[in-house]
Amino acid sequence: MDELNSASGSPRNAAPRSYVLISPCRDEGAYLRRTLDSVAAQSVPPALWIVVDDGSTDETPQILEEYAARLPYLRVVRRQDRGHRRVGPGVIEAFYDGLDQVSLGDFGYLCKLDMDLDLPPRYFELLMQRMEGNPRIGTTSGKPWFVHPQTGDLVPEVCGDEMSVGMTKFYRVACFEQIGGFVRQVMWDGIDCHRARMLGWIAESVDSEPIRFVHLRPQGASQNSIWAGRIRAGFGQYFMGTSPFYYLAVAASRLRAHPMFIGSVAMLWGYFSSWAKGLPRYNDPEFRRFLRTYQHACLRLGKRAATARLDAEQVARWQANRQSPQGS
Repeated sequence: MDELNSASGSPRNAAPRSYVLISPCRDEGAYLRRTLDSVAAQSVPPALWIVVDDGSTDETPQILEEYAARLPYLRVVRRQDRGHRRVGPGVIEAFYDGLDQVSLGDFGYLCKLDMDLDLPPRYFELLMQRMEGNPRIGTTSGKPWFVHPQTGDLVPEVCGDEMSVGMTKFYRVACFEQIGGFVRQVMWDGIDCHRARMLGWIAESVDSEPIRFVHLRPQGASQNSIWAGRIRAGFGQYFMGTSPFYYLAVAASRLRAHPMFIGSVAMLWGYFSSWAKGLPRYNDPEFRRFLRTYQHACLRLGKRAATARLDAEQVARWQANRQSPQGS
């Protein structure tokens, strides 16, 4: 692990506010220009942006080539076409192909950024400003909004305040390294935040208008259908080790969310069918115990109160990790 500055949580050789973006993508021609333009317009540009083209068969490679000639910090890595879009583990495999090109010690922050987003111009500046103000924030993000397919209105996606969102995970490098990076399976974007909280870091997403962004492809809308995406989400919760009582409550709370009723049914089908088949789970019993204790506290106290209590309890753990050779 790179030598870190224990006061700031940033590698000693990283410039202030230096961040690297890593963007796995495949066949994003419909959305790509809006993402590229919104990053190019950032008030604080990235020090480096690696886009991993995961075997695109549309105009994605040509668009990336065009922008790479214009943006000095943009580099494109190309992977062989595997023949289909593979969400979850496939995305993380592509992410790590990009990460392999990077010396993390050169940066204070790391972001896994999807290529179907439209970001506000001060997005990364304000995230770094927020993290500078609280050294315990290990990962953060704004909130995603999307265009409702029936009404055309811009509406918020469902995402908890206790998680940075998967399409734009902004990490302090020290935190990312301590949690061991991302798990190469569906629900990688939940396991990372819970593991960060286990180690005393704060994980969050913030509903502040200057960092709200547009998700051009609605969350959970799989390459096949929203139904398939929600089933996949249910499997991911099963894999992570989520309590069945907690997930029943989550599904009930989302009955009115788009798509009404059917989305919750698909979530539960994905979870309980995986359980019935005895599919493998994330192989970390300590993590699963931590997760279920937290989720049951959420059911008793409410998520906001349970998260605040847990974050307060984890201060000593964070301080100990910062003082240890592995966390400092």
